[in-house]
Amino acid sequence: MSKQPRVVLDGIFAFPPNRETLGGTAYLIVENKALILIDCPPWDETVQEFLANQGGVKTLFITHRGAIAHVPEIQTATNCEIIIQEQIAYLLPKMTVTTFANEYMVSPQCSAIWTPGHCPGSSCLYYSGLGGVLFTGRHLLPNQEGKPVPLRTATTFHWPRQIRSTRALLERFTPDTLNFICPGANTGFLRFQRYIDRAYEQLAQETAFLR
Repeated sequence: MSKQPRVVLDGIFAFPPNRETLGGTAYLIVENKALILIDCPPWDETVQEFLANQGGVKTLFITHRGAIAHVPEIQTATNCEIIIQEQIAYLLPKMTVTTFANEYMVSPQCSAIWTPGHCPGSSCLYYSGLGGVLFTGRHLLPNQEGKPVPLRTATTFHWPRQIRSTRALLERFTPDTLNFICPGANTGFLRFQRYIDRAYEQLAQETAFLR
């Protein structure tokens, strides 16, 4: 498998799964020189050279506690701002970070949304371009059919809160404002596509009967 990041949507790249984050998938938004890195990619020479060629990283957004790897090295190399939900900021001691509680405007087109449940500080990043793209970390993942769902695991912090967080997203968005989901793991179920299209419609169908 190539270690090179690849385009998944216009202006958005996906990185290869990162073993240090249990196979997590990180993304980079480059459209309009946003240079927002969502979660931590494998920190090797290929990734470092790729990021330098794109213009660097302005912001590193962490979606959940399990997405943290080599954050000090990333910040040192890129001088990026780190944005993380306040309840998991303690995982980055002695580092300069920007924290938020419920919501935070990362850029004119990107906003952070607290979606607790998977972990106390789980959050998503919403990008308003391309009809709306939601980077969900491990809050919403593709199941074996490639459908977006919250998945209950042995390490889930609070399942009822995760369901409520999912329904709050459906109340917040519409089919016109949520076109794609880019999940932070399980991307193999997407058959190398790395995104879920018709995101609002599919999420509404899959979560209608969650308990």
